[in-house]
Amino acid sequence: MIKKIAWDTFKNTGSIDSFLEFKQIKDIEENIQKVEQNGNNKNEWNNNIGK
Repeated sequence: MIKKIAWDTFKNTGSIDSFLEFKQIKDIEENIQKVEQNGNNKNEWNNNIGK
């Protein structure tokens, strides 16, 4: 969705800076999701240690 917003903004404004800013936001969101997923996996592993 952010990619579409970035592309539409770029088409409307012609500003590559807007496109790049949205792309950075998309990358940040993907990194946050990866970190959250890794945290969940670690918690599941730790919960199984004492069993």
